[in-house]
Amino acid sequence: MAGDRGPLTAWDGGPLTADPPAWVRDAVFYQVFPDRFARSARVAKPGPLEAWDAPPTRHGFKGGDLVGIVEHLDELADLGVTALYLTPVFSSASNHRYHTYDYLAVDPLLGGTQALRELVDALHARGMRIVLDGVFNHTGRGFWPFHHVLENGLASPYAGWFHLDRARLAAGRGLDAYPDRAAPRADGSATAQAHGGGATSIEQLGYRAWWDMPALPKLNTDDPGVREYLWSVATHWLAFGIDGWRLDVPAEIEDEVFWQEFRRRCRAVNPEAYLVGEIWDVAPEWVRGDRFDALMNYPLLEAILGFVGGPSLDAALVASHHELSMHIRPSDAVTFASSVLAQALAYAPTTVASQLNLLSSHDMPRARTLLSGDVAAVRLAVMLQMTLPGAPCVYYGDEIGLEGGNDPDCRRSFPVGAAGRDEALRATFRDLIALRRAHPALRADGLHVAGAAGACVAFLRGGAGDPTSGGETLVVVVNAGTEPATIELAIPELAGRRLVALGVAGLQAGASVDIAGDGTASVKAAARSGIVLSAVG
Repeated sequence: MAGDRGPLTAWDGGPLTADPPAWVRDAVFYQVFPDRFARSARVAKPGPLEAWDAPPTRHGFKGGDLVGIVEHLDELADLGVTALYLTPVFSSASNHRYHTYDYLAVDPLLGGTQALRELVDALHARGMRIVLDGVFNHTGRGFWPFHHVLENGLASPYAGWFHLDRARLAAGRGLDAYPDRAAPRADGSATAQAHGGGATSIEQLGYRAWWDMPALPKLNTDDPGVREYLWSVATHWLAFGIDGWRLDVPAEIEDEVFWQEFRRRCRAVNPEAYLVGEIWDVAPEWVRGDRFDALMNYPLLEAILGFVGGPSLDAALVASHHELSMHIRPSDAVTFASSVLAQALAYAPTTVASQLNLLSSHDMPRARTLLSGDVAAVRLAVMLQMTLPGAPCVYYGDEIGLEGGNDPDCRRSFPVGAAGRDEALRATFRDLIALRRAHPALRADGLHVAGAAGACVAFLRGGAGDPTSGGETLVVVVNAGTEPATIELAIPELAGRRLVALGVAGLQAGASVDIAGDGTASVKAAARSGIVLSAVG
């Protein structure tokens, strides 16, 4: 990070001792929603499936599986991907599999545990990594200890694993896990309730359910048996060969000691295990070295989309999302640059370099749809994602222009064949990923604002004084405006040198720029485009 920003003081819990795995800094992740990526003929299906090309529904299964991912690894390697993040794969009665009923078995519809074995081995043979999704705050109501309580009430030795209305059970009234027996509702809820802390579900169902949804009993992580079980699940799959965990809604487990022990046990099995938490805010207290290595970097996503969106940002779609509506705002270059630096300042440099930088996910509308299909804006967003510090994560299909609104529309199937694929956009993704992998400065700590005015911003990456950059310095210029612009750079550390443009498909081709003796330079930026320049001489 910039050397003149002073000490990190964003949190008051003591010195930062973050130690994320070294491999994450160089990684390019690809997030896969397994049911929607690829079907393999080698995985038998038990019955009819929802049509692959039909709009996704909340309860429909498309039949994607883990062997299908194996069969498409050549395509992912060609894109430049080095690591996969999979949404949950364990046995579940939901297509997204956040309703787990067996944490120690891979869902048969995905090919079972043997399919995960094949995928892990195939990835590792290519030098690629895999991170799985851990859902440890709540389970599915088919989870065997919960079923045990349904059958036996307070006599079950698993009664302490859940938050129960014990007076109700003692009075002979059972739990009501299926309050709407006619058909599942679209949102899975028992009644039209406000999402909240679970008091309503305790009263209506006899147990606390996450967001009051009957299908999701909340685990009592204060119970010693629950704690040991969840820690053993985490270490079991690390011993199996996975390379880390993405932790779902970890703030719902309000217990620092639980996560500290989780980390200790995971690192004992695999000292290079990557632990990344689903926290939507800037939250340095989670990554000080005792819980997680990084967070899903939604704040950076929100800043990027607010900057590049301009007139294309779909304000109504943004307003429809409970998280994005609070944070995405159209911004100019100065505001955007300030936001990027403020976010970076909140963390140790090694943490910033390991943050999971995304532009879309299974929990929000896709970037292209939020940007009203504006491919130029998408390219600029990806350019910033691939050139700012942090590990970029591509949501499956974004690279070929897949669109989608709010859940479940953001979980469409990956197109089969050439139809529906934007190959020109994929070329931009591929070139930017290759650029990131080829240039240490783009994976380095060094980050300075070289210029910001109007809708045009320039970042200096790396630098001679940055030991993580290999002595390399790059300048990234993005013009999010609808008119060409000339940006004035202040880069005294490069005085007297020359900036040479690096080629990226779909982005501006630029000429060389000489830097004056006082470290100033002028760069012309085409409208809605960007350019990456390397310092030479």
